[in-house]
Amino acid sequence: MKILVTGATGFLGSQLVKALRRDGHTIIILKRSTSDCSRIQDILPDLIPYDTDRGQWEAPFFEQGRIDAIIHTATCYGRNNESNAVMVEANVSFPLKLLDVGMRSGTPVFLNTDTFSSAPVRLSSHLQPYNLTKRQFREWGKCLAETTSLPFINVRLEHMYGPYDSANKFVPSVIKSCLENQPELRLTEGKQTRDFIYVDDVVSAFRVLLAHTAHLPAGFTEYQVGTGSATSIRAFTELAHQMTQSRTVLKFGSIAYKDLEIMHSQADIRLLQALGWNPQVKLEDGLRKVMADFK
Repeated sequence: MKILVTGATGFLGSQLVKALRRDGHTIIILKRSTSDCSRIQDILPDLIPYDTDRGQWEAPFFEQGRIDAIIHTATCYGRNNESNAVMVEANVSFPLKLLDVGMRSGTPVFLNTDTFSSAPVRLSSHLQPYNLTKRQFREWGKCLAETTSLPFINVRLEHMYGPYDSANKFVPSVIKSCLENQPELRLTEGKQTRDFIYVDDVVSAFRVLLAHTAHLPAGFTEYQVGTGSATSIRAFTELAHQMTQSRTVLKFGSIAYKDLEIMHSQADIRLLQALGWNPQVKLEDGLRKVMADFK
């Protein structure tokens, strides 16, 4: 297949394009000319890159022939103080333009990477701009998929983790604190539960969906990607603490819960299981891999 991928220099996208390249697919990536390509440096010569900031985002559809699938993994979290306008452009306007040109060019399927945190009816205030933009594009995809023959596959990820992730995210920051034996780690009470899913299992879910594109239903379909079980933040942190044999003091309850905190999240993976997919990496094994990367 000829597959166009956004966000290929990021945590998920880099692992995804490597796996798809090993599968023998032709991979076209959309990136910025200033993107840090260190995660994909070893396979960059095997990819077909286009720079969106040089006006090349539409060029693949005219220069590369029929594109069999679009996988959108690029996102802007707003963690670097990006303005709301920048987030709307990155998370709504850009993928909507990509979806439009894909429809006009006859691309058979669009796979969108979504997040569990955008699902609640009322969004947590500290993540509201990000989650609002993710929800808005999902609604655009649903609207357009219902009025055309294009299958729009919404891949809703639970709490993904793995090596080479950004150090400021929850899992890497907890492991880093424990490995470095920092004096203390301030946390909420930790009663929130999350469905921790290792990045390799997420990649395998995308591969399964691609393998079934010819048989996926038209219109909008959502696949939830997780292990199907939830672990409390407290249990997760205590496990990481025990596995690292850390001397860091875990100060549960020293941070208040966020406004409208999501207290429980767990994937319903039955649709993916019906396609033959199941998660393979247990939490302890995944944590060992992340710890080995830090060491």
